[in-house]
Amino acid sequence: MASNERILILGSEGQLGSELSAQLQQRHGLQNVICTDIRNGHPNTERRFMELDVLNADAVEQVIISENVTTIYLLAAVLSAKGETNPMFAWKLNMDSLLQVLQLSVKHKVNRVFWPSSIAAFGPTTPKTDTPQHPYMDPNTVYGVSKLSGELWCQYFFTRYGLDVRSLRYPGIISWKTPPGGGTTDYAVEIFHEALKKGSYESFLHAQTSLPMMFIDDAIRATLELMEAPAEKVKERTSYNLAAMSFTPAELAEAIQKRLPNFTIGYKTDFRQAIADSWPGSIDDSAARRDWGWQHRFDLDALVDEMLNNLRNRV
Repeated sequence: MASNERILILGSEGQLGSELSAQLQQRHGLQNVICTDIRNGHPNTERRFMELDVLNADAVEQVIISENVTTIYLLAAVLSAKGETNPMFAWKLNMDSLLQVLQLSVKHKVNRVFWPSSIAAFGPTTPKTDTPQHPYMDPNTVYGVSKLSGELWCQYFFTRYGLDVRSLRYPGIISWKTPPGGGTTDYAVEIFHEALKKGSYESFLHAQTSLPMMFIDDAIRATLELMEAPAEKVKERTSYNLAAMSFTPAELAEAIQKRLPNFTIGYKTDFRQAIADSWPGSIDDSAARRDWGWQHRFDLDALVDEMLNNLRNRV
């Protein structure tokens, strides 16, 4: 990308935003990446940060104009489990923010927009194994409904207005740098903290619940590779399936026990089990691999080593 890129990140303080913003700053320079969120979650970090409510369309528009924004990453969202506790607000935040950004991007000729979708966009009747790029999708959470709706809006703005919107259906993302954000796959982050703190963990998902997962480094790299791909290589204008590995809580616990032999796990399922049961166990991401060369680097063993080695200094 050209060095004159002016990048606006809406929702920079979450799991994805905090690490993506650092990578974008390295690529484009500190002054060319404007980080925004409703609060400053990293006050001691050197960067450009503005407090901004993503639902305030006038304020977002003023930033786009004053900063000559060329690229927008819209990462602000209410996630799956948290969304079920306040579905109307989750819908408002997830959908209103997207529609505002899409309209403002057309109005001010923003070059490119990134918006994340999720495996939550699938549903109970979606094929559970090697879920294809174009399956039947019937999400049963407000988060999933907002993601499926958002995918269709992204495609609409591409076909109707020529807006270059790009998206990935993220699996569960695992990171040691940021705490869980209210998602159904959060157990796969919490388990490492509890393993080091207490030597035990109580999972809110059943032992044999297989879900697609990805280490944060792969997720960030996939995002950047998609956004830097030539437009003619981006064939999917709803959202791309994205995958790295799938595992169950029992399999993750076993991998941890190889490094921490005294670690134990128990199970006490809650409402998140029903959400997980509606999602795929594995994903076919051959379209991303074919179109723009996606290749994951982290498998389960590499993920566990990264998480334990880095968290040991924090916990």
